[in-house]
Amino acid sequence: MWQKIYQWLDERLGLGDMYTNLLDRPEPEGNWWNTLGSASLFLFILQTITGIFLTVYYTPSPDHAYDSIQYIMTGVAFGWLVRGIHHWGATLMVLVVFIHMLRVFVTASYKYPRELTWLIGVGLLVITLGMGFTGYLLPWNQKAYWATTVATQIAGTAPGIGDFILKALRGGPDLSALTLQRFFAAHIWMLPAVLIGLIGVHLYLIIKHGESHFPTRED
Repeated sequence: MWQKIYQWLDERLGLGDMYTNLLDRPEPEGNWWNTLGSASLFLFILQTITGIFLTVYYTPSPDHAYDSIQYIMTGVAFGWLVRGIHHWGATLMVLVVFIHMLRVFVTASYKYPRELTWLIGVGLLVITLGMGFTGYLLPWNQKAYWATTVATQIAGTAPGIGDFILKALRGGPDLSALTLQRFFAAHIWMLPAVLIGLIGVHLYLIIKHGESHFPTRED
């Protein structure tokens, strides 16, 4: 029965061709450094799954944000585990993406024909940092509040457009309920949407050009 279902889908979707083009292709001999991109993707999927669970109980308002985090940690079954994975997974994702970019730079894998792959990777690093920045405020505790105050104040010192950036991030001159709402919206909708789009293009380019091998002495 399953074989008939697969054949029916294969005739209409071309599953065999998709498998051949995406997975059944030669790869250069590599080592653990070549797995950092896949590790970054795995961590993003993990962050997405745990983040969805957290939004079930999280309330993005100054009156209830901190209490909702405490309820997740103490009142929800395995809530402490889900939040812990999400918290430390965010730090690990930033670290892995950075090391991945460093490896690409050191091995000169950004050169022809992978220049666009490199530029999109830089965009992925920036968006990943943005995810960490926007998520840091969401617990709405003293540490998150004052760290975000300092960070947005630094962004506001940019020549010419600093005041605009500051008000755009905060939703006004000071941190408020609107700031929390903006960071929450950016964290769960805006930045993930951009990140998913860039990941899709990044993977397409990797499939098209293949993974780069480590340079030899002759290279």
